Amino acid sequence: MLEATNLIKASLATGRALLRTPRSSEEEVAVARTSPYLVPIRSLGANHRQRIAEHLLSLGPHDRYLRFGYSAQDEQIQRYVDSLNFERDEIFGIYNRKLALLAMAHLAYAPDKSYDSCAEFGVSVLASARGRGYGARLFDRAAMHASNDGISLMFIHALSENEAMLKIARKAGARVEREGTESDAYLQLPPSTLDTRMTEMVEETVALTDYRIKVQAKQFWSFLAEVQAIRQSAIEAQSRTPP
Repeated sequence: MLEATNLIKASLATGRALLRTPRSSEEEVAVARTSPYLVPIRSLGANHRQRIAEHLLSLGPHDRYLRFGYSAQDEQIQRYVDSLNFERDEIFGIYNRKLALLAMAHLAYAPDKSYDSCAEFGVSVLASARGRGYGARLFDRAAMHASNDGISLMFIHALSENEAMLKIARKAGARVEREGTESDAYLQLPPSTLDTRMTEMVEETVALTDYRIKVQAKQFWSFLAEVQAIRQSAIEAQSRTPP
């Protein structure tokens, strides 16, 4: 319960920070790299499909190559997004205060029931959000969810040059087998416990609360911007009026 209390306190602190004057992107990066804090990771549903597409389409050519294993074009990425099965698989994401999806992970379950104890993990992080440990945090979140869902083996297929992904897998204790330009990693997951189930429940609640606060904050700043624009127009109109 102490861990759950700390998570909720961290969420409330995040909410208070969101209502302050927004930082520049440079300031956000500086804070992220120097201050340890809770990163709310929430499950994404079909209503997030558009933001998922925007995230993946924002990836540069090399990042697309590392994520999909080939130089994915816009049309191919869109087909991938359209084919996401939110009923079967789990998609996790990290949003910033502007509701841009900085990082996302896809935990894909096997459609064949013969392999219902296995799942595959894939992750992508925007270049502007690198160096914050988002990939590793998404990996841990996906592994915990998979374990709680009865998955015993998490599989990662990556290009051998994708050192960032393979480093995350190795650090988690995965067995990595390299064959030419591609590598496969296998992570044996421990059985779920009451603690892991409660932790995931609390983390999801915190992430949902954080997302709702970000939505409200974004709407509030948009409202202020509109008010400021109206005020500025009135001032300009008044200055043009002859005395």
